[in-house]
Amino acid sequence: MKSELYSTHAEKYDAAVQDNIYNAQLERPTLQSMLSELSGANVLDLGCGSGVYAEFLINNGASKITCVDYSQEMVELVKRKFGERVKAYAQDLSIGLPDESSESFDVVICPLVIHYIENLTPLFKDISRVLKTGGYFAFSTHHPFTDFECSKSGNYFETELVQDVWNTIGKPVEVSYYRRSLTEIMDAITASGLSVTQLSEGQVSESVKTESPETYEYLSRNPNFIFIKCHK
Repeated sequence: MKSELYSTHAEKYDAAVQDNIYNAQLERPTLQSMLSELSGANVLDLGCGSGVYAEFLINNGASKITCVDYSQEMVELVKRKFGERVKAYAQDLSIGLPDESSESFDVVICPLVIHYIENLTPLFKDISRVLKTGGYFAFSTHHPFTDFECSKSGNYFETELVQDVWNTIGKPVEVSYYRRSLTEIMDAITASGLSVTQLSEGQVSESVKTESPETYEYLSRNPNFIFIKCHK
């Protein structure tokens, strides 16, 4: 699902997420702590954005990195930053991974992406297909409990398209995404043949306590993202 946040404002978004609270001091530290056995690994970075995770993978010894994103602008940023060190291309992940070979990746990551996809089944089944036996898939997404606050139907178990306005880049930008139940996420995982081996609801960095005490207090008491690791 396209948003101007990741296309028209791609470079501003890249600058914002380097050190902001929700991405740099909550989401990334939590998901990155779940990424084991990266040295020498062949890694697929889904929803690669501007390449913040690609840099982490390079620095932690991944031998081969493939970056995929819906936004051509984000892909161009990744190519400009990392050149031949990564393979990067633009594609709608809702159709799965048609260009990737079966059992070819040790690790698949997907940070803050699946809430832009209405039907998770094609993607999750293809993630299972391209993973080597013993490999793992780790992803983050909006916490279902938090997103339910945006529900217009009042039905937690209904998948709903949500329109919101985010101030990530210092000015309001409209964003659309899907809210869904934890059951729906788990059903998509199990239907793909993967097994959940770790789940986290995240922990905000202590540094936020000084930077923004109110935000730190809120994130210390309320879930914002959910993080899940699955093995094949």
